[in-house]
Amino acid sequence: MDQTVENQAMASKAAQIMSESEKNAIIGGVLLSMLLAALDQTIVAPALPTIARALGHAEYLPWIVTGYLLTATAMAPLYGKISDVYGRRPVIYAAILVFLLGSLVSALAPNMLVLVIGRAIQGAGGGGLFALAQTVIGDLVPPRERARYAAWISGTWAVASVAGPLLGGVFAEHLHWSLIFWINLPIGFLAMAIINNPLRKLPIAAKNHRIDGLGAVLLVIATSLLLLALNWGGSAYPWFSREILGLVACSVVFWAFFALRVLKAAEPLISLEVLSNPIVLAGTISMFLLQAANIGASVYLPVYLQSVVGLSVSESGTAMLGLLLGTVAGATFSGRTIPRFVHYKRIAMIGVSLAIVCIGVLSAIAEHASLLEVEILTTLIGLGSGTTFPVATVSVQNAVDRAHLGVATGVLTFLRTLGGALGVALLGAVALGYGLPLSAEGSQTHIQLASALPFVMIFVAAGIMLVLALAVLFLMPEKELRGRDEHAAPVLAE
Repeated sequence: MDQTVENQAMASKAAQIMSESEKNAIIGGVLLSMLLAALDQTIVAPALPTIARALGHAEYLPWIVTGYLLTATAMAPLYGKISDVYGRRPVIYAAILVFLLGSLVSALAPNMLVLVIGRAIQGAGGGGLFALAQTVIGDLVPPRERARYAAWISGTWAVASVAGPLLGGVFAEHLHWSLIFWINLPIGFLAMAIINNPLRKLPIAAKNHRIDGLGAVLLVIATSLLLLALNWGGSAYPWFSREILGLVACSVVFWAFFALRVLKAAEPLISLEVLSNPIVLAGTISMFLLQAANIGASVYLPVYLQSVVGLSVSESGTAMLGLLLGTVAGATFSGRTIPRFVHYKRIAMIGVSLAIVCIGVLSAIAEHASLLEVEILTTLIGLGSGTTFPVATVSVQNAVDRAHLGVATGVLTFLRTLGGALGVALLGAVALGYGLPLSAEGSQTHIQLASALPFVMIFVAAGIMLVLALAVLFLMPEKELRGRDEHAAPVLAE
């Protein structure tokens, strides 16, 4: 306990003696590295047909996306713990280097198998970049001021969401598909150069600790099996097929083993203190539910715009900007407003309530809505739900001490990503249940439907997820945000 408090005090002092330019350099560098990982979730999709023609074996194309998603999601909480023990600088360097190695393997891939392996290696590094960017910002900036940086993170995702498909399409159509991977190398080395010297000043938050290797293996296996079931269910195999049920059953078994390991290990991968903290628990669950609703609905919104509103594929992509820009605006507003409110979680509660009302209206008018009405409603949905990201992140990080900051942020990132995957799967099951064809061809052409009922039910299901997220936020305790002179908080906030 005394050693922990002493380490926190040292870390707080180190952060305070940094100049603002050094802090901004570190934050810029980690956000640049985060942009790498975010881009590679969006840049590949437009190039998939070109890659299939070049390498053959088109039946394995989904693995180019799935391989990245599996390893990125499973590795996120591991990086948090490792960085708490060994320090941020070597771990974020390792994550960047692993990501760049995966990029190199992917760019030079002579066949589809090597490309899938390269994408899995990329994901193993990318999962760390997502979690570590927010963790490093948490090291540098006290919780009371941290929320405003959430706008930078949201902006990074916005740039990736817009620039990724554009770059992927241009490279594949006019240059060469491998450039979507080669471009990562100069960006990655630039990020390493920016953060190299300033990041040396951040001390290790938790010394004399070790990594639970067995717990890490169990977590990776359990997560990978679950994600495989979610990705294959309803597409490669029926939801109630032996293959999907077998994957789910095996995942449950490994999750049970992981839970036992957390209970029995002398120093588990994810501390019971962190998991049992009511603020951490509520903040991560609310983010899980919010992402399930947001990502799930955003996947099927373009299909709705094409089949009901009557837009083309390119027009439906442009129409998605309202949801995207609304989310960034909501996060920006929330981040700038949080320091001014004692009861800061009310910002997110009001925002989610707005999103619930708007998605309810959208479900009510879905069959005859005009493009203008859809744009206004989806922008407001993004605006409302976007307010939650800074609130959840700051609340979770404010609830733990510096020694547990990486673990708490890693768990938040993990559940946020897992929520998105689960949301797509659940809403996909709803869509299939109400007669929406979800073939690969159907996602790229107009789908002729007798009614808009499948989309009505998709929006209703997403709204129910938002209602559950609001209920969890309502139950989440609030703790006064720490300022610059209060970095050395108790081991865990109660």
